[in-house]
Amino acid sequence: MRLRTFESFSLLKNGILYSYPSLQNDIASDLVVIGGGISGALISHALMEKGYKVLLLDKRDIAQGSSAATTGLLQYEIDVQMIELAEMIGEEAAVMCYKAGIAAINTLATLVESNDIECSFKLKESLYIAHSKKAAINLRKEFELREKHQLGVRWLKKEEVEKEFGLKSYGGIVSSSGGCVDAYKLAHELIQLNVKRGMQVYDQTDIKRFKLDEDKPTIEISNGVKVSCNKVIFCTGFETTEMIKEKIATLFYTYACVSETGIEVCDSIKNSVVWDTDNPYLYMRCTDDGRLLIGGEDSSNNQPFFQQKIKNKKTDKLVKKLQKICPDVNFIPDINWGGTFGSTKDGLPYIGESPEYKNALFVLGFGGNGITFSVQAMEIITQTLAGEVHPLASYYRFGR
Repeated sequence: MRLRTFESFSLLKNGILYSYPSLQNDIASDLVVIGGGISGALISHALMEKGYKVLLLDKRDIAQGSSAATTGLLQYEIDVQMIELAEMIGEEAAVMCYKAGIAAINTLATLVESNDIECSFKLKESLYIAHSKKAAINLRKEFELREKHQLGVRWLKKEEVEKEFGLKSYGGIVSSSGGCVDAYKLAHELIQLNVKRGMQVYDQTDIKRFKLDEDKPTIEISNGVKVSCNKVIFCTGFETTEMIKEKIATLFYTYACVSETGIEVCDSIKNSVVWDTDNPYLYMRCTDDGRLLIGGEDSSNNQPFFQQKIKNKKTDKLVKKLQKICPDVNFIPDINWGGTFGSTKDGLPYIGESPEYKNALFVLGFGGNGITFSVQAMEIITQTLAGEVHPLASYYRFGR
């Protein structure tokens, strides 16, 4: 499955930051983390912090899967509104999931600061705007539920949105919790930090088969090399849907582009991440080098042969949407790209054990805020390994 055409903005901007050898000899470790993207980087860091001996494997170069394609928006919101999620799992549980997103952003801020990681991390406000009068009615109800549970929100009428942000809409929710990060760079720097502490990393290492039912699980690499361990943690994103029989996610292709540098937007836009209620929705944020990044136009169809032409058409649609809500901004596209991601029926991730596999744990942060889900997984996975049950585990479980 092709993830993206040509290269994403993060990869072009950063290049290959660190390179690791492929695995050429048999090896053993306490735990093996499969997947060297942002999820694998965060989970392996949490495991190293707990004193485990960790081995990380990736079939590509590090962070060149979804982590290179992600736009790096950090939101506590999930793809299903809290009012809708409350109908699915109960109001108390929905509030817990949303508040966990807020806590995850703060946890990530602490992790980046305490380890002095340069990854363009910034805390920002989040603006969620209604694209129609009908959407505004529903969004106002969403606001009222969030305000009831003190999620740090305020409501703006359409005139107030335009005055404060220069955007045309039918009203919106401003949240105090949000942010952005260069996930590609964060993954690289976090992995390198732990390599210096003793973690072993091998990329360009293609796995042929797993033998997880044995007391001592083994992983056979395509070149015949074997890895033995106590447990395997899969941080393999959308590709995991090929090995799990349960229908856990629907895959889609999403698009993004960045403007040329020096684009003029108001300070409120610079200090916020913005998205709307349309389907497919539009989202935007500013980058640290003076560009505006916009994305969306999700599609279930992916035709690799025509992907460049599709990308350009999607970019045209994104720019037209931007001009509709932000007519004063002169957006000149510079780089566009696409990536494959997954979404779940309730907007929640799958984190923990699957009944289909022994001696394995999964961290699958599907949805628009997979990074914050992976931050939550740091605690869920370490507690699971310690024989403890995390309060969120039942809502993120397989078979739900």
